[in-house]
Amino acid sequence: CDTFARAVPEVELRSVSTMTGSQVPRLQGSFAALTERVQEQLREGRAMLLYAATSREADNLCRDLVSSGITASRLTRRTMPAPGTVSVGVGTLSSGFELPAARLTVLTGCKTGAPKRPRHISAKAERNMFGSLEDLHPGDYVVHSTHGIGQYQGIQRIDHHGMVKDYIKIAYRGNDVLYLPVTQLNMVSPYMSVQDGAVPKVAKLYSGEWQRTRQTVYRSVREMAKELIALYARRQRAEGIAFPPDDDWQRDFETRFIYEETDDQLRAAAEIKKDMEKPRPMDRLLCGDVGVGKTEVAMRAAFKCVNNSCQCAVLVPTTILAWQHYMSFMERMEPYPVKVAMLSRFTTPKQMKQALAGIRSGEVDIVVGTHRLLQKDVEFKRLGLLVVDEEQRFGVAHKEKLKEKFSGVDVLTLSATPIPRTLNMAMSGIRAMSVIQQAPEDRLPISTYVMEFDLATVDSAIQRELSRGGQVYYLHNRVDSIERVAAGIKERFPEAAVEVAHGRMSEEQLSGVWRRMTAGETDILVCTTIIETGVDIANANTLIIEDSDRLGLAQLYQIRGRVGRSSRRAYAYFTFRGGMELTEVAQKRLSAIRDFTSLGSGFKIAMRDLQIRGAGSVLSARQSGHMAAVGYETYLQILEQAIADETGAPQPEKPRECVIDLAESAYIPEGYIRDPGTRISMYKRIAAVESEQDAAEVTGELEDRFGPVPDAARALLEVALARCTAMKLGIYEITCQDRTLLFYIDRPDPLAVAGLVKRSPRKIMFSPRGKSYISASLLPRENPSAGALEVTRDLLEATGGAGASLPEQQGQPLP
Repeated sequence: CDTFARAVPEVELRSVSTMTGSQVPRLQGSFAALTERVQEQLREGRAMLLYAATSREADNLCRDLVSSGITASRLTRRTMPAPGTVSVGVGTLSSGFELPAARLTVLTGCKTGAPKRPRHISAKAERNMFGSLEDLHPGDYVVHSTHGIGQYQGIQRIDHHGMVKDYIKIAYRGNDVLYLPVTQLNMVSPYMSVQDGAVPKVAKLYSGEWQRTRQTVYRSVREMAKELIALYARRQRAEGIAFPPDDDWQRDFETRFIYEETDDQLRAAAEIKKDMEKPRPMDRLLCGDVGVGKTEVAMRAAFKCVNNSCQCAVLVPTTILAWQHYMSFMERMEPYPVKVAMLSRFTTPKQMKQALAGIRSGEVDIVVGTHRLLQKDVEFKRLGLLVVDEEQRFGVAHKEKLKEKFSGVDVLTLSATPIPRTLNMAMSGIRAMSVIQQAPEDRLPISTYVMEFDLATVDSAIQRELSRGGQVYYLHNRVDSIERVAAGIKERFPEAAVEVAHGRMSEEQLSGVWRRMTAGETDILVCTTIIETGVDIANANTLIIEDSDRLGLAQLYQIRGRVGRSSRRAYAYFTFRGGMELTEVAQKRLSAIRDFTSLGSGFKIAMRDLQIRGAGSVLSARQSGHMAAVGYETYLQILEQAIADETGAPQPEKPRECVIDLAESAYIPEGYIRDPGTRISMYKRIAAVESEQDAAEVTGELEDRFGPVPDAARALLEVALARCTAMKLGIYEITCQDRTLLFYIDRPDPLAVAGLVKRSPRKIMFSPRGKSYISASLLPRENPSAGALEVTRDLLEATGGAGASLPEQQGQPLP
């Protein structure tokens, strides 16, 4: 009862009684299964208490239950559901339970009947995940789409006659300064280049040199565009397997996932399955941090493959990872007639022979294996999908074998930190890419320390982890001295169970080590980099690495991902020898691993690796120089434009930016969002609003994370949405003078304005001469931001939703 009281704060326990109860597993089925369970319990006269993960999910669940004919209501404070009724609350328990004496059933993990739809993310927004504005510091370089490269100098709040607004301050050459409204933050991206440490040439405002630089780069990338078009043409001619759309089995498989999918997971799965349904072979990179759910997305693709009478191969770099994936696939596929096999060092000769025969005959549906899968004796009856995990661990020779052995097969590549060449190809559009950035709700960033090796600090970290019942990884990457290091640790911690793991051990030895580590029998594992792709152990949350300066950046990041895989705070210590001068590259790597500790940093690590190591053979030295001149994001935009021009693809006309200056405070107060990085991230989200749905999603996220939205932040959202709507109409400026809104418009449509006059209670005037504008009076007690949004909405409706695309009407008098 005490645990229940902590988990369910809405309920006040006035007394404690002892009664018999039984556990009810978390719901894994469909909404239909939930309603069936609820109706059955209600017929028995029980009270039902259902828990959903979020307030919005609880509201939707309550609504869907009522639509299904079940009387349900939201759980209110200090009440419990009466027998024969259903209450819906917000919370998460490890499992549900039944109390027969109280005639009460509690279910957790409840979901709505409507399928969750992933939030659409544009290609530009996806690229921006690799260079996020929340990581900016004053002094960093940024690129404004119109004005070019400048130096970011922070957010500046300006109070003009009592109206408070936030602006992004950007310094340009010659003491020029640009104050950019936060509602236009989508026009700015961080400056990134493949030349690490390159200092870009800062532009001069209104000089025209930025446009000249863009033209120079454009002429250069036209040749690359021709090569890419030829590559696309070859890919289009290749023949693959066109899988059919999802059926009931596929939907049933996906609803059995016991956790709440993130938007990113759903979107990535949808993109992959859409590619699989096309007649040409898929070649898609799935990029996501350690532990964000890439494997589940791959499993959905694998099930789609085997559900349509094809086989799936999962290629992994190590035997440890093969064993982990084999167990995961076995557990997930268990309710279905799907046979999973494994090919690795852990497979006995007899098992190997049976697996090879099953693969050849088609009896084996999914095979998980190491490089053993690439050997000639592995013959598939009908291979439909190849999943390559940890792509960066495979060399060029292995990848060439893949191309030869599995031509015409759909290929899905998984990576947390793709190698620079792969990342550059994906970002350039040569390879399709899906991104999973959202982490599970209860995941905490790993506290990371980069320091000289100090025995007292290391022992203190180990002791703190052991005292809270956790386990420790101690990485010593030299096999010849690892036993001596383990003996020293055992001497200092005699009560701890210390074991060793390295690549020269046999499969039987390693299997035993991992089994004991997983069971919690080992307290400290002294190991080499063999743990880079090891078994997930939620209780291991302290990592200590000796000589971390000798490891690669992506490798360091992968190893750090071995800890922090639960809701408990994790710690990582990257040490180097005292008195030793680090190389420049080592300093950059350790600086990056220290800076990028937030969830989703794998993309940023990959981008930093791209900068440190270069873009490989994809770019020539000349192209790298052009990229440095305009930044990575702008370079890719220009490349996309060149490809479109070469193919003659029609390009949508880019609407003119709309500047809104209203006499109203519009900003996010520091007291509402205290973290500066999070605040600028939300400013970016608000600036990217393109529809009513986007605005509703941002509002919902603000309410869920930070509470009721303040008036100033709500005004900011209204301004952002009004700006987006205005751009569709050709309105390029909105101002407010004496309770009158002025909308300056490029291509006025007098008939649409006439429609606005008919439907609006405001005083509307239209001036077609000179600088054409529409004026609209504010209603009593109406804020300018709300008025601007309402007028632009009405005007868009008056145009039939087509906006500025309507032909201009000349000489039409207003009524």
